[in-house]
Amino acid sequence: MPQSVVDDLVLQANGGVAPEESAPTGWVETVTPGRFAGKTVIVTGAASGIGRATASRVAREGGRVIAVDISAEKLDAFAADLRGAAAEIVTVAGDITAQESVDAIVAAAGARIDGLANVAGINDDFSPLHETTDAMWERVMGVNVTGAFTLTRAVLPAMIAAGAGSIVNIASEAGLRRRLVGAVTRVQ
Repeated sequence: MPQSVVDDLVLQANGGVAPEESAPTGWVETVTPGRFAGKTVIVTGAASGIGRATASRVAREGGRVIAVDISAEKLDAFAADLRGAAAEIVTVAGDITAQESVDAIVAAAGARIDGLANVAGINDDFSPLHETTDAMWERVMGVNVTGAFTLTRAVLPAMIAAGAGSIVNIASEAGLRRRLVGAVTRVQ
C-alpha cells in the first residue's frame, strides 16, 4: 500500500491530526517466557507485518513456530533474526491458495498442532470496484478467504484428535474499510 494511503488512513483515524513521530504509543511488549513451551503454532504471513510479530512472539515465548509465507528470502531473514530464541522455527515457503503448500505446512507441523494464526492477507490494487478485474478479485479472495479456510480445514483433524487447539483469524484495518467508487453514495 502506498505511504500516501497509509498517511490518509492515519489522518482519518485521528480526526485529521497527524501524530508526532516521537509521541509514545503507551504500549510496551511484555514477553512471558515459556508461555508456548511444548506448543506448535502455525503462523501464516510470518515474513512481515502482523504475521512476523505474531510468529516472533510465539517463538520468544518458547513455542515451536511453523512460519509460513510466500517469500522464502524473507522467511530466512526472519529465522535468522530469531536465532537464539527459546524455540524452534520451521520455515515453509508456499502459497496458502495451493493445496500442495497446505499439505507441506501440515507435514512440517507434524502430528501436534496446538494453534493456527491465519494472518496472511493481501490488498487489491485499489482500483474502483467497477474496474476491478476478475483475476484481482480471485487472488484477494483466494488468499484472504479460501486460503485461510483450506488451511483451517487441514489442521482441524490434529486438533480434534488432541481434544484441543486454537485458531485465530486476523485481519488488518484494511478489512474494515468499505469499497466505494470515489465518494459516490448513490448511482443514478
